[in-house]
Amino acid sequence: MAITSELVKQLREKTGAGMMDCKKALEETGGDFEKAIEYLRKKGAAVAAKRAERAANEGLVLTRLSEDTKTAAIVELNCETDFVAKSDAFVELANKIADLVFTNNFQNIDELLNAKADGLTVTDLINEAVGKIGEKIQLSRFKKVSVENGSIVDYIHPGSKLGVLVIFEYSKPVPADFRTFGRDIAMQVAAMRPMTISRDEVDKELVEREVEIYKTQARNEGKPEQVLEKIAQGKLEKFYQEICLLEQPFVKDGSKSVGELIKAYNDANQTDVKVKQFIRFHLADEKK
Repeated sequence: MAITSELVKQLREKTGAGMMDCKKALEETGGDFEKAIEYLRKKGAAVAAKRAERAANEGLVLTRLSEDTKTAAIVELNCETDFVAKSDAFVELANKIADLVFTNNFQNIDELLNAKADGLTVTDLINEAVGKIGEKIQLSRFKKVSVENGSIVDYIHPGSKLGVLVIFEYSKPVPADFRTFGRDIAMQVAAMRPMTISRDEVDKELVEREVEIYKTQARNEGKPEQVLEKIAQGKLEKFYQEICLLEQPFVKDGSKSVGELIKAYNDANQTDVKVKQFIRFHLADEKK
């Protein structure tokens, strides 16, 4: 079968692969259009295998939020360079995966990778994109959350490398401008990277290790044994202020803590808003 320029063009429009790759695919498959598509997909998988050991530290973090603000999703898709992260093909792929996560209830990455969109599994879609782009693409993590009594606020930092979901619970009506207040809390999570909501959630072993470190530091500085515990507890208070959301100084007004901010909001509006959970995805974070 003759390999016409029109056939090459059709294959390129169908797959997004380069002209020369499309021409070679058709030549290798005797002009069989469907086999040529399969050839290009396999080529993408082969490129993906070669790229498997490379670092993929760039990419996008995307969120989805339902109209009633009670269901949300967050996804991180990685690639090797910022240039590719901004490309139309990568952005389209990331959005397609984010939509899948939002409309389904996947339990893990494998379930998501095996799910289908446009007749292809997510793995196939990623391999196709790798074939077109020539970089490693990795689906790192995702999360979908819901709340029954309350609402969710999402925040994407400019550049889409950092995203946050904050799940609020409340049983009383909130003002129309609640989302503005919620966004401030989400920006706090983005900027200050808390580990927990309150000190009650901090791992006890972590606390014990910190106390021992503070005591050792004070001992090495020549402080007497009888004051080591007091010194350690003082430093522990500062530690809580760094890692616990409610105890962190509010980024927009350091004179009050986030907990004090929420209490003032509730007092002023006769509400009972509390933070139930937060999720923070950042490209530089350790993958979990």
